[in-house]
Amino acid sequence: MKKAIKIIVLTPLTMVLFILVILSVKYSPTYVYRLVSQNVADVYDYQYYENRKIEGSKDTFRFAEKPEEDYVESLFEDRVQQSGFQSFDEWAEKSRTTALIFIRQDTILYEKYFNGFSKESYFHSQSMAKSFISFLIGAAIDDGFVTSVDDPMTKYIPELKTRNPDFEKITIKNLLEMRSGLDYFEGHFPGTYIHLPWHDEAVGYYHPNVRKLLLKKVDIASEPGKKFQYCNYNTSYLGLIVERATNKTVSEYLGDKLWSQIMEYDALFSIDSKKSGFEYMPSRLIARAVDYARFGRLMLNDGNWNGKPIISEDWVRESTRENKDIPREIYPAWLGGDNCEHTYYNYQWWGNTNSDATVQFFANGNLGQAIYVIPDKEIIIVHCGNSNQFFSAYDLWHVADCIEYNEFHQLITEKGVDEAVIQYRRKKTLHPDYLPFDKRFLMDKGYAYLHAGNILDAKKIFALNIATYPNSWNNYNNLAEAYQKSGKNDSARLFYEKSLKLKPENNWATEKLKMLE
Repeated sequence: MKKAIKIIVLTPLTMVLFILVILSVKYSPTYVYRLVSQNVADVYDYQYYENRKIEGSKDTFRFAEKPEEDYVESLFEDRVQQSGFQSFDEWAEKSRTTALIFIRQDTILYEKYFNGFSKESYFHSQSMAKSFISFLIGAAIDDGFVTSVDDPMTKYIPELKTRNPDFEKITIKNLLEMRSGLDYFEGHFPGTYIHLPWHDEAVGYYHPNVRKLLLKKVDIASEPGKKFQYCNYNTSYLGLIVERATNKTVSEYLGDKLWSQIMEYDALFSIDSKKSGFEYMPSRLIARAVDYARFGRLMLNDGNWNGKPIISEDWVRESTRENKDIPREIYPAWLGGDNCEHTYYNYQWWGNTNSDATVQFFANGNLGQAIYVIPDKEIIIVHCGNSNQFFSAYDLWHVADCIEYNEFHQLITEKGVDEAVIQYRRKKTLHPDYLPFDKRFLMDKGYAYLHAGNILDAKKIFALNIATYPNSWNNYNNLAEAYQKSGKNDSARLFYEKSLKLKPENNWATEKLKMLE
């Protein structure tokens, strides 16, 4: 019996030790130590690495201040409600928000710090760093160090051709667009979202010599330009190209071209190890939240800083606006398909398109980091945090909608759904063109109520959406889901069937109806 217990206990331990030994041999003991000790990335992990310091400007523009705290916090009311919290402050605490800054027309309406952070704190960029690396590629083109985004990556990293001639087919543009075809393993432990120890995101994050990894190990899986795959090696190669082309470290060049020009505070850029000295390009830039806002202002103003061009307007436009030549079907379904309202990716920036042809673009990072720019409103929102549970950049798209349709948003918030609908219909009778909302705004607001357990008001909002946009198949699915959640399956079935009449194929109502059989 004792022997059997020993076998049961020791077998998994032996297997774990065996895997750790294999990983140590393949990647290095340092990699294994970092993997085990740090486990999952968070906003404090830069403290475990060597960091290069980037000096700020001695004299830079400072935003005016005109606090409108109640207004800004009201824009997050649906996010607060959807999370199940009673107040904005409770949401900020439980979502592990660390900073929120709201700027309109160069004026700070809101700047608050939470959960032990302050204005002087360092804030981990996570993948917002990718947008800064994109900026450096544009700067290198402006300076003549890089000829064009159409250059093959091997023009700057020629030794890759020796290892695999197909590297010559990958252009800088492919890397910027996450369409390089690089091999990138993304396996998880079965039934979980936990990365396997050899997941390439972990390998690239904890490896003590990323430059060597790029030159000797990373390979190609598919033809470039054909498929979108979010892959950190793309950004690392871009950083290596900057390093090779400028003959400077990325930190030095970022200091020369950006930090010393517009930033108030210093910043840090973590390196993989003192020996290698290669910045972790995809996600380990560390800065103050208000300096992230300055970067947003620079991009909002097309690369111009108070009359001084920092980077070319063409680069900013090319980087942050959608490339409509890229077919939508190469992107995953969650980016929104080919309708007029969808999310896009271009040159290490994300963006959202609206039905009125306006766009919003943003730098986006894990654990709640975002620099969100609303050009037509001259608004910049910076959110920093340390959790994905109660915040995502999609929330800022809805915040933008709440700004656009603030009259109706505030009416619902202050008077309730019934009164808001009554007043809308009264005005609509007098003014037939009156429309204080759009379809997505109502859908998101309805789901905020639905997820908060207020099913009755969710139904009313979804019903209003159907009355206003009767040919939208999704609206019927939304109302059907509300009925299903309240246990009224016959009504749910009715609305799912109406949705299918409008869109018989690729409609998730099909699966919902199977569940109701």
